[in-house]
Amino acid sequence: MTAIISNGTGPDAGHHLIGQPRVQRVPSPKLSLFIRKGFSDPGECAAIIDRIDARRRPSTIADSNGDPLYRTSETCDLDRADPVVAALEERIAAFLGIDPRFGEPLQGQRYAVGQEFKQHTDYFEPKGTDFDEHCAISGQRTWTAMLYLNEPEAGGATRFLTVGKLVQPETGKLLCWNNQRADGTPNPATLHHGMKVRAGTKYVVTKWFRERPWPV
Repeated sequence: MTAIISNGTGPDAGHHLIGQPRVQRVPSPKLSLFIRKGFSDPGECAAIIDRIDARRRPSTIADSNGDPLYRTSETCDLDRADPVVAALEERIAAFLGIDPRFGEPLQGQRYAVGQEFKQHTDYFEPKGTDFDEHCAISGQRTWTAMLYLNEPEAGGATRFLTVGKLVQPETGKLLCWNNQRADGTPNPATLHHGMKVRAGTKYVVTKWFRERPWPV
């Protein structure tokens, strides 16, 4: 098995994922994007959904762009002391081959009918007003792991605009992508859109990793 890499950066980033069973790599030279169906079972997904519903709040963005409808979902900061949350975090980090110390706390999102997160990237804009505040300690975001917890009745796909890839929600499906180029600079080809839910409700959890350890 490929050894754990420190924070997911550098020329070997993503090699651990390539060696994992049942992993599909989206064929594109523009970004490193991986899909793993069945990463989480329905029971685990349902348990995380219950936790999101219990503590959800309106979602926010780092740099406001003046559009109040830019991100309309709800967010839940999941408790790392919760054994269910901790077990999922540990599995995601091991799957990516990244030391857990570089991971942000797991976060859940809930999308009701009509809610979305318009096209965006997960890294912090180097010229953004909040870049220093968000990156001073742990640095830039490296990898994103996003797990679909359920399947809404309609809508809610994730669309990667630059490469024309549309990923449909499916219970237990995990998406992983590198937010950086090989040289460590932010990769704008990771631009993606959490599309509107047209019927039902969509739940996901997101795990972001950083260049430096996350404060305990």
